[in-house]
Amino acid sequence: QVHLVESGGGLVQAGGSLRLSCVASGRTFSPYALGWFRQAPGQEREFVAGVSSTGGSTEYTESVKGRFTISRDNAKNTVALQMNILKSEDTAVYYCAADLRGDERVASGSYEYDYWGQGTQVTVSS
Repeated sequence: QVHLVESGGGLVQAGGSLRLSCVASGRTFSPYALGWFRQAPGQEREFVAGVSSTGGSTEYTESVKGRFTISRDNAKNTVALQMNILKSEDTAVYYCAADLRGDERVASGSYEYDYWGQGTQVTVSS
């Protein structure tokens, strides 16, 4: 069992920055990959970024490349998403998720993740 808790969401103006954090508890942190997804009202949940179990591999959806950075700290059982140059289209609930397969591949499908946090709201005003 893995328990994930996100924090750091809020209201920010377009062009601003936010840093989301996710703390994991339960099963040992390091053997699993982690991802950030988001869901805007009326839309499907979409992959934003992911990091492999060792932190050696990362993946991003095209729309956030160059603006968002995912990182993990296995000593602190945390994964962060630094979001810069935010746009109104980034407005969504952001979810942290854990993929327990334990390999170096970063999955982008929500069905590939085993545990989810409750989400944190990010609102970008234009």
